[in-house]
Amino acid sequence: MDYYHKLNKKITEQCQRVGPSLLFAAIGGRYTEMPIPDLASFWTNGFWPGILWQLYNAVGNDMFRKTAEGVEDKLDEALHKFDGLYHDVGFMYSLSAVANYRITGNLESKRRGLHAANILAGRFNLGGRYIRAWNDGTHGETDVRGYMIIDSLMNLPLLFWASEETSDPRFKQIAMSHADTCLKYILRPDGSSRHIVRFDPDTGEYIEAIAGQGYSTNSAWSRGMGWALYGFTLSYKYTGEKRYLEAAERCANFAISQLAVRDWVPVLDFLAPKEPERLDSSAGVLLACGLHELSRQLPEIEGYVYRKAAEMLADSCIKRYANWNIDEDSMLMKCGLQYHNDMLADVPVIYGDYFLTEIILRLSDKDTLLW
Repeated sequence: MDYYHKLNKKITEQCQRVGPSLLFAAIGGRYTEMPIPDLASFWTNGFWPGILWQLYNAVGNDMFRKTAEGVEDKLDEALHKFDGLYHDVGFMYSLSAVANYRITGNLESKRRGLHAANILAGRFNLGGRYIRAWNDGTHGETDVRGYMIIDSLMNLPLLFWASEETSDPRFKQIAMSHADTCLKYILRPDGSSRHIVRFDPDTGEYIEAIAGQGYSTNSAWSRGMGWALYGFTLSYKYTGEKRYLEAAERCANFAISQLAVRDWVPVLDFLAPKEPERLDSSAGVLLACGLHELSRQLPEIEGYVYRKAAEMLADSCIKRYANWNIDEDSMLMKCGLQYHNDMLADVPVIYGDYFLTEIILRLSDKDTLLW
């Protein structure tokens, strides 16, 4: 049985058990809604419907569509409350409402997506030319007005889509301004990436880099590398601006150089000490998706090395870490969330399962781009 059919069987069983739930981590092999405040606003809520829309597009199982739409309905609570949302509305609504509209033409889903895009655009700091990452208190910090994080690049497609749908250039202008700020302050010349940078929210002056979920301010958190690679690739796709393509290739070349010497085993931070070895398979499948999309944006000969790297990394992650036991929900093991937190060293997470789904469908030529 190939990976595509294993994936379809696994998600069919999981969909029947989990239904339209808001998911983050799998405990004991099962996904349940986590008892966290303002659950509807949590950043991972788009990945489960994203999995379902990918499979619905590939196989046409109506159960996938209905379950994804059930999650989308639950996310209305976050839109209506508004104040619990932050820059991750792209993760939430690109993979749910916008995916629904793209695949089915649902106009209510289009309205939801545009509502979310307006919320994201409203976070733009004109002085610093960046989209503010979090709200005060999101991760315990009391003043994050000046924070920008590399994850944000994957939220920009929501703005590019909104510009196309409305013929309003403002969304695209904000997205490009933010991408340019990431290019200037987060991406290093060698293609490695910082996680967090901080600006003075009033003047826009750059203040400092912050380590975030990686080993240190000078290291290269691998999931952040995935956000950078995939995010710059998508910014190029939507704008045609060569500086974003060049940035994506720098990220890809750095990541490939690090993975090749590790037999394509995805570590949590590429520039951390060798011991203790901390893994993050979610970063591996995310990087594989980014490499694959980069290969599509280039002429076949130029993109060949990136496509082969995507295939090798995906093969490594699937053979080592995929869980096809249909009695368990989670599909990807050895997901590491934070370098300096032992409790988060091996936690199956829904975004890992999403990018595993996407790369399997990409390599089977059955994917659809939801970003």
